[in-house]
Amino acid sequence: MKFLIIQCIFGLLLSLTFLSAQGKENKIIVNADLGKETISKYIYGHFAEHLGHCIYGGFWVGEDSSIPNTRGIRNDVVQALREIKIPVLRWPGGCFADIYHWRDGVGPRDQRPPILNYHWGGVTEDNSFGTHEFMDLCEQLGCEAYIAGNVGSGSVEEMKQWVEYMTSDKPGPMSNLRKQNGRDEPWKVRFLGIGNEVWGCGGNMNADYYADLYSHFATFCRDLGGNKLYRIACGPYGENTKWTETLMKNIKHNLLQGLSIHFYTVAGKDWNNKGSATQFSENNWFETLEYTLKMDDVISKNAKIMDQYDPEKKVGMIVDEWGDWWNVEPGTEPGFLYQQNTLRDALVAAINLNIFNNHCDRVKMANIAQTVNVLQAMVLTQGEKIVLTPSYYVFKMYTVHHDATMLPLHVETATYDYDNKSIPAITASASKDQKERIHLSLTNADPKKTQEIVCSLRGAKISRANGTIITADAMNAFNDFDKAEKVGIVDFNDVSVNGDKIKVKMPPKSIVTLEIY
Repeated sequence: MKFLIIQCIFGLLLSLTFLSAQGKENKIIVNADLGKETISKYIYGHFAEHLGHCIYGGFWVGEDSSIPNTRGIRNDVVQALREIKIPVLRWPGGCFADIYHWRDGVGPRDQRPPILNYHWGGVTEDNSFGTHEFMDLCEQLGCEAYIAGNVGSGSVEEMKQWVEYMTSDKPGPMSNLRKQNGRDEPWKVRFLGIGNEVWGCGGNMNADYYADLYSHFATFCRDLGGNKLYRIACGPYGENTKWTETLMKNIKHNLLQGLSIHFYTVAGKDWNNKGSATQFSENNWFETLEYTLKMDDVISKNAKIMDQYDPEKKVGMIVDEWGDWWNVEPGTEPGFLYQQNTLRDALVAAINLNIFNNHCDRVKMANIAQTVNVLQAMVLTQGEKIVLTPSYYVFKMYTVHHDATMLPLHVETATYDYDNKSIPAITASASKDQKERIHLSLTNADPKKTQEIVCSLRGAKISRANGTIITADAMNAFNDFDKAEKVGIVDFNDVSVNGDKIKVKMPPKSIVTLEIY
């Protein structure tokens, strides 16, 4: 009898503990009256490098192609990207930027000299897509241009002249050359990266040397013809805060508007064997999401250093390379970095975008790698066919946050447990748009467990909430050519409003955005 009583008491305690945990597992408080920072639309930026079929076959097919195009740029890709309101596109690299000489890519195409792209596949680059074609692409997309300038193998004079060629409205050798090549009016070029990964493929430099070199280059990259440059220095990979400190300390801030940071999600952290994009276990799923959450530490640690030297936050953090990196698809050229894109990649995208939103006081731009046919792409192409990836739909869902006011929030979350390890099950970010509508974006990392969330909206009067969701039956669901889409955006109705509280029932492995008003 005593044993039975003890068993009952123990069972009751376990139940109470479970219920207590359940009661506090997923609570979110959105401070709807405390928003003051803006989530820059540039956080939703993209990156296009002369790598694999990102440019050739992705964006560019040439004017004589049977694929519908406008001045050689394929219409279907432009239309797809306009639907996600692409705000900025970084080009021509990446590592390619530091072997790219802009004069090779202007003038009559049949007279442009070919070069060897030894970074990516050892292929011949014919330079048929150059400055004029890229700026035309940006105009068709309705986005800003982010030019990555060549520091590694280029000169100060070369970069100075490229800026003049693109932006000068005064008579001179560079503006005259631009007009000779068919463009009378200067372009507006807002963003200029001065070097890429100079600690690696961009020159294997140390931070002190690069800080001096950056200052030299930046001095001669001037605002011309009403164009105002936002000059971006090459910051660290990941948590290398010593590099960040050296640049913030040694570069005059009147020469520095942005500091870039790169950080990729590599499951298992093994760069030599990154794993398959589509064939993976729950262990791979867990490791991927665990590792991508480190982006918050990367931003926080670098921001802390930047705050010491720039307490007014005048220098923006620019996360201009991020995303998943897997082994290439079987049978494809290793140097072309072509990979499929599953629901797992969608979760990675949404988690990172939530992190960027919540750090929008410091993060002013981010550029996922890459836009078409490379790494965590938005669009895949195969001849005249295109596929919109799960990551594309995350960017489409999150357009509601573009230039909206970030709402601070507090999240108490259950954990997603696997193999004696755990990560937060829920991530979230929230914003208020100009029409006073609140948008709350949520991710559920657990591939097996539904998460019930109680969300309190402090300082807001609400009457209704509806939403959309991205999920699928399988962790590795992806969209493929000539097949019905498995992953997209559908309506989400498992949400209820009671006073200032919202109850949400999130399915496993899902992304939800609610509109609350």
